[in-house]
Amino acid sequence: MNIDIDKIRSDFPILNEEVYGKPLVYFDNAATTHKPQVVIDAISEVYKKYNSNIHRGVHYLSNVCTHAHEDARKKVQEFINAAHSHEIIFTRGTTESINLLSTSFADTFLKEGDEVLISQMEHHSNIVPWQLLEKRKGIVLKYIPINKTGELEMDKLDSLINDKTKLVAITHISNALGTINRIKTIIDKAHAEDIPVMIDGAQAVQHVKIDVQELDCDFYVFSGHKLYGPTGIGVLYGKEKWLDKMQPYHGGGEMIKTVSFEGTTFNELPFKFEAGTPDFSGSVGLGAAIDYVKSIGIEVIDQYEKKLLEHANKGLSSIPNIRFFGTAKEKASVISFLIGDIHPFDIGTMLDKMGIAIRTGHHCAQPLMQYFNIPGTLRASFAIYNTKEEIDKLVESTQRVAQLFG
Repeated sequence: MNIDIDKIRSDFPILNEEVYGKPLVYFDNAATTHKPQVVIDAISEVYKKYNSNIHRGVHYLSNVCTHAHEDARKKVQEFINAAHSHEIIFTRGTTESINLLSTSFADTFLKEGDEVLISQMEHHSNIVPWQLLEKRKGIVLKYIPINKTGELEMDKLDSLINDKTKLVAITHISNALGTINRIKTIIDKAHAEDIPVMIDGAQAVQHVKIDVQELDCDFYVFSGHKLYGPTGIGVLYGKEKWLDKMQPYHGGGEMIKTVSFEGTTFNELPFKFEAGTPDFSGSVGLGAAIDYVKSIGIEVIDQYEKKLLEHANKGLSSIPNIRFFGTAKEKASVISFLIGDIHPFDIGTMLDKMGIAIRTGHHCAQPLMQYFNIPGTLRASFAIYNTKEEIDKLVESTQRVAQLFG
């Protein structure tokens, strides 16, 4: 593996910042990644050179902006290997993508008593929309349990799927544990019963290669800001056969073909699901982020981050009374831990004063924390611009904090 980490770090201007007079060490990448200069420049260029509302204009700026927006859609299509660019729906992020699906899919296909299957390790964004649907439509929400290592109990899957199961919605990689789920096995089992599958890829697209055609998932969702892109932009990939049949999520401009007081006909894909002025600066920024990731190579990123994870596991394991949560055989670059009975917020606050940014709390996965009977964890999550030296600083600083607490 050939990687110039100094060159990569120089691409991210925020890494030059100091926190409390100390160099920034940023290990909160599962929450959001930083942005390389090329992404910042791409967004800036939109507003400097061709800012204009897209699709509906006949003038030069509108045409240039429209092409840039649609080129970004094609970049997403190629990045996840979707069959068609019109299967790529731009949203505000993973959360809106799941809410779109829970509303539009349910309005079209679900009735009272139908079941949706998720897992015990889901982010709140893949729990709450379905709970709202339980109240609104009377569906039943079930989940695949996990074991103490943070892996799904796959042997329970067959008993949870039945003739009432109408959708399976599963995270690809746990944001709280780093577990990489066996989603291909889940997809194949669901499809054997003609059940569509949605995969929450918010924690996956920045770490591992995604091929939606090879996976054969029916829907795949993710956010731009976790993929070195801007906030406020996300993706819902859906197979054409489902998107064609689904009702629109929002009504308004762009998603219509004709409107009269007698009724409305809807636009073709993908515009049927993209009402209003799109975030064209966000889509262009996301396209630039994808170009950046491809310039390094997602496989290279995956290999490098595995080495960081291995180094962090080894270093943190030397700290007395440390407990790890999420010890699955297949993991992404996320480590969740506690030290003795010290509250994670206290450790996180002291690490922050040392210039080290990690996440503390339940990580929007409260049912998971309830399973482990803990209030939350300390979570260190790594990205392509992190280094072993930074991890050594995390280990040393965490050890010092633990000693201060006795």
